[in-house]
Amino acid sequence: MAARHTGILTAAYTYAERGAAAAPAGLVRAQLHAWALLPTLAQQGRGRKANTALEVALAELEADPAGQAPGRFGFDEPELALHQAEAHLALGRTEQARTRAEASAAACTTGTPKWAAATLVLAQAEACGQPSDAAQRALDVLDRVPPSRLRATARTRLQRLNGLLAARPAEYVADLRERLRTLQPPVDAFGAPSA
Repeated sequence: MAARHTGILTAAYTYAERGAAAAPAGLVRAQLHAWALLPTLAQQGRGRKANTALEVALAELEADPAGQAPGRFGFDEPELALHQAEAHLALGRTEQARTRAEASAAACTTGTPKWAAATLVLAQAEACGQPSDAAQRALDVLDRVPPSRLRATARTRLQRLNGLLAARPAEYVADLRERLRTLQPPVDAFGAPSA
């Protein structure tokens, strides 16, 4: 994930492939295919291989003996839907991205980090065709999640959305830009601004 985040996609793919090959069946293998292989392949534009990684993740999650057991820690169907949505976005499949992001957001508790992530990915999927809706979704996240609780990944998604909306004057877009301009910086473990 670190290699992918820094744009070293060849290394990210190698690490993801090794991890997936060594992962035990079920939840862990589903995680490695969805968290590591799927987004890396999507960012590389390798749609068919990304589809295969997704199929494996879905099959492994379904075969996991814990299934949807209450209290299961970690990876779940809403998170898988989020990774699907982001992969579809990277591959230019906007409608599929929207559908999967909607499913992820609907399965999450409003105001949680998972909900914020899914909502912001949904906003990115809507940015070209429905810029007002996209901006309004982002504003909703900013209204419901205090700046001190806004994760770095949410901040990155907000900035990406802001870039997508740059050439799209629409209702709420100026409001979103102003909110992002005045957004308090993240805080460190001691409560001090870290940026």
